[in-house]
Amino acid sequence: MTPVANPPGSAARQVREYLDGHPVVADAIRLGIGNYSAIARRIAADLGGPSPTAIIAACRRYPRGRGESFREAGVRRVLRKSRIETRTKVAAITLSQGVDVLQRLGDVVEELLDENSLCRLIQVSRGTVVIVDEDSVLRVTKQLRGPQVVGVRKGLVELAVTSPESIEETPGLLTLLTGVLSAQSINIVEALSCYTDTIFLLEERDLTSAMAVLTRSLR
Repeated sequence: MTPVANPPGSAARQVREYLDGHPVVADAIRLGIGNYSAIARRIAADLGGPSPTAIIAACRRYPRGRGESFREAGVRRVLRKSRIETRTKVAAITLSQGVDVLQRLGDVVEELLDENSLCRLIQVSRGTVVIVDEDSVLRVTKQLRGPQVVGVRKGLVELAVTSPESIEETPGLLTLLTGVLSAQSINIVEALSCYTDTIFLLEERDLTSAMAVLTRSLR
C-alpha cells in the first residue's frame, strides 16, 4: 500500500504542538534568532513525519503576537523583584503510595517543622517525595518499613526563586526558568512552584552554573 502523506493542516498542527511543548525552540523563532532550516531538521527528526518544507512553512506562521511580548514583559518585571535562596546537602526520599506511609511520617514531619528544618512533601501519582536535609534522612526512613522507601537521593542542592505575590497572576515564569536551566544542560531533579516560590532541586555539581544563569535572568 502506498503511504499517504500528511495533509498540510496536519503538518501545521504537529509543528505547532511541537513548538508549544518546546519553549526554547519556540522562543528562538519568536525572537527571530533561530535558523529555520536547522530547526526544521530537528523537528523532522523528532516527529518523523512532515517534510522540512512543510515544517519551515509552519514555523513561519507560528504566533509571535503582541500578547506574547506583553507576557514576557510581565515575567521580566516579576523576576526583577525576585531573589534567589540556596540550600546545600539536600536529599530527596521517594516513598511508595499509601495512607500508612503518611501516617508514619506524621511525628517526624511535625518535629522537623518545629525545628524549622527543611521538610517538603510532594504527592505524586505513585507515592510521595520527601525533601529534607541530608542529616534528617535517617529520621524519616526509620519511621517506615523497608519496602515503603523506594529510593534516597543525596548530594542535591535546592534553589528557590522567591517572587512577589503577583507571580500567581503572571503566566510563563516557570517555563522561562526551566528553559534557561535546560539550555545550559542542567538536569532538574525536581521542580515545584507554589505561592511565591519556584523551587528547583539540582545535582550539586550544577549549583554554580545554575546560580549564574538564574542570576542573569533576574536582571
